[in-house]
Amino acid sequence: MPGLSRASARASRAVRLLLDRPDTAALLAEAWLSLAWSRLLLLFPFRRIAPMIGIPRSETEWREHPRELAQQIDRIADAVRIASRIAWWECKCLVRALAVIRMLKRRGIEYTLYLGTGRDEAGRLAAHAWLRSGSRFITGAEERNRFTVVGMYAAFGRSLDGS
Repeated sequence: MPGLSRASARASRAVRLLLDRPDTAALLAEAWLSLAWSRLLLLFPFRRIAPMIGIPRSETEWREHPRELAQQIDRIADAVRIASRIAWWECKCLVRALAVIRMLKRRGIEYTLYLGTGRDEAGRLAAHAWLRSGSRFITGAEERNRFTVVGMYAAFGRSLDGS
């Protein structure tokens, strides 16, 4: 693909693959809008948006999802990951987590958002956010082990057995 960077080409290919599946164009659009909403939300002090995220110092249960629910969560995570590549604004860990939260809430799916602090490669203080639903880490899982949890927020949706 002439004129496209390697990352752009990869994102373009991922978008095409995602759009080949039924109803994924709508899911990708929802993910992109959720990322935009999440980025705008971060213009406000965290204390203002925290009540929208979930119950502070709470955690959802750690158990396996039924297959259908797990697939739905995976599709949401994929859509947000792809949409974050084509967004022109910064989509760091908290923006991606808030976007997925918005999409999970719409579907009544429970989750726990973890906020952590640690040190980056240069030894500077760094923050990270990651999201879990059931036993699945949805966003930020790759780096979570480098951080100490300093806060968590949970939202309880429908039960994990689908009822």
